Amino acid sequence: MVPVKIPVGRSGFADIRKNGYYFIDKSPLIAELLKTDATQVTLITRPRRSGKTLGMYMLLGKYQ
Repeated sequence: MVPVKIPVGRSGFADIRKNGYYFIDKSPLIAELLKTDATQVTLITRPRRSGKTLGMYMLLGKYQ
């Protein structure tokens, strides 16, 4: 069995993709957020280390 690299403490999408870390693709969530009409603020509450910052970077396109 191949060991899974978990990106503890890493929030840069480019870093996670380049180094082959395990992550959950939140693209469907982003698509749903972009479909919503005229919201000024979207609050995403999740526990620590659940990918909030990574999801935000994916949403903002900061993956380079």
